[in-house]
Amino acid sequence: MHSSSFPSRWLPYLLIAPSALLVVIFFIYPALQSLYLSLYRVNLVRGQYLYVGLENFERLLNSQEYINSLVTTGTFTLFVVVVGLSLSLLLALGASQRLRGFSIYRTLLIWPFALSPAIVGAIWALITDPTIGVLTNGLKSIGINFNRVTSSSDAFLFICIAATWNMLGYNVIFFLAGLKNIPPELLEAASLDGANVWVRFWKIVFPLLSPTTFFLLIMNTLYACFEVFGLIDVTTQGGPGRATNMLIYKLYNDGFKNINLIGSASAQSILLLIMVTTLTLLQFRFAGRRAFYR
Repeated sequence: MHSSSFPSRWLPYLLIAPSALLVVIFFIYPALQSLYLSLYRVNLVRGQYLYVGLENFERLLNSQEYINSLVTTGTFTLFVVVVGLSLSLLLALGASQRLRGFSIYRTLLIWPFALSPAIVGAIWALITDPTIGVLTNGLKSIGINFNRVTSSSDAFLFICIAATWNMLGYNVIFFLAGLKNIPPELLEAASLDGANVWVRFWKIVFPLLSPTTFFLLIMNTLYACFEVFGLIDVTTQGGPGRATNMLIYKLYNDGFKNINLIGSASAQSILLLIMVTTLTLLQFRFAGRRAFYR
């Protein structure tokens, strides 16, 4: 029996070099640059870089606008994760049934994830337009006035629903794969022992889906924190009244629209990275323990 090996000791490094180079150029270098700029007060017009140490971080943590944006982002993330995963699991359970025509149903469930957040925003902006939107006109017919343009609460709910819909397809794919890997013999044995559908789900199905659920918990958190910029920019631009001014969108406004706040925007990017990393580690620490790997 021959052990596999590369013909040259340098070949493995050569193969990973393109990927490593991309990581350095598009992740490590920008991260280091942001860390450097976060310690300065920058004036690009005059070309001035004034070292201020941790002043940018102190101002952010004492800024009510930043705290409000942090709370908004946390509430939004909680909605996307809890409602999104619950609804996705429910749809996956329905789609896993072996009925005629359900293959088409499963395909349609996956479609939303094929759309970018910006396209999702454009679609939902049209159907919820206060004047011509199909959904808003339907709600008006039953006495519900939904206006994402003027109402802060409606705008926030609009972003939450659109983002959750965007991730449905991704979540359903993994839940369907997890459900397919559950041995049917376990469910049949539990049924013969008198366990009803509810008991079989909580005692067998859900525990065996815990690794999938844990993975999706992390991916949906990352999506809510980093990937909703396009959705917000196409629809609400952080308004009305900064009701949808998530951390990632505030960072963009300070860094690209207000060029005198580049130092502050860099500090925001560092804080956002620290918060998401900490949250992910906590999820591994607590939720990861509950994942059941058979």
